[in-house]
Amino acid sequence: MKKISYSSSGVSIDKGNKFVSQIKKLIQKDKKLKKSNIGGFSGQFILDTRIKKPVLVGATDGVGTKIEIANILNNHRTIGIDLVAMCVNDLIVDKAKPLFFLDYISTGKLNISKGTQIIKGIIDGCKESGCSLLGGETAEHPGIESKNNYDLAGFCVGVKSGESKKTEKLKNGDLIIGIQSSGLHSNGFSLVRKIIKENKIKLNKKLYKNKTIGDLLIEPTKIYVTPILNLFSKNIIKSCSHITGGGITENLPRSLTKNVQAKIDLSTWNVPKIFKWIHSYGVTQSEMLRTFNCGFGMIVILERSKLKSFDKVMKKYKLKYCNIGNLIRANNSSKKIKFQNKLNFDD
Repeated sequence: MKKISYSSSGVSIDKGNKFVSQIKKLIQKDKKLKKSNIGGFSGQFILDTRIKKPVLVGATDGVGTKIEIANILNNHRTIGIDLVAMCVNDLIVDKAKPLFFLDYISTGKLNISKGTQIIKGIIDGCKESGCSLLGGETAEHPGIESKNNYDLAGFCVGVKSGESKKTEKLKNGDLIIGIQSSGLHSNGFSLVRKIIKENKIKLNKKLYKNKTIGDLLIEPTKIYVTPILNLFSKNIIKSCSHITGGGITENLPRSLTKNVQAKIDLSTWNVPKIFKWIHSYGVTQSEMLRTFNCGFGMIVILERSKLKSFDKVMKKYKLKYCNIGNLIRANNSSKKIKFQNKLNFDD
């Protein structure tokens, strides 16, 4: 009888061990990630005892088919940043400080070089977010996934104080402000890939300021942890919405209370070049607004009197923003957002 092994079926335990060893070396170089326990059965994290009535907050996400763009460009250096960003940016909406992160990588055949690029990105994202990379899992699925493909999932846990605090009520006249995104972040790539495929578009085509289409598409998701938590801690903002899949249309209502409606003037900002490019292939304004962030990765709500304080924080973190509207009293309409005018898609 012919001898078979796990290795002959397409899974290399030795290669997996080598990959874990490489990750450990990357972690050990950074003192900020010293709490990590890569290679163990689980990770442990000790909560700061100074946090009063700690409440743990969890989030999980992926990066969607942006991975396919990374594959086409053979550039996997920042996709890990995207993975961390999509999770931690969700946590901070609930005022939670990210504590630790875990990743899951699934592939047809483990490529250590590619995997190392991904992990380096995850480490960079964790450092920027101030959280520990506590562990992860890398799985080979031969015969299920092609050897060059992979998928990612991220899991993050944060903490906030459960001490009762007076919640500021959203009210008529409160400002709606969009904080600049770094591009598409990690949403809408199935639509983008359809445009690329149907129009046979080359990603090395120059589009803006010597940047190619590929450059703009692969731009990593902006991480907003420090500035947003700073704004919350100083009671400058009342609520916050992470603009991900579903765009402004679907995400902003999640941060609104029943007594108010958002009135947004679409003509107040100049839409970034990459979104203009997408729109030029027949994507309607309505579809743009419910698929992409259209230039704003976070939208916050604050009282007009807090605008100067808000501006100081934005300047401190070198973030651009735009006042895109205000809250009005809710009417009988089922729509939580009232859009006015049109997005500026002109060059």
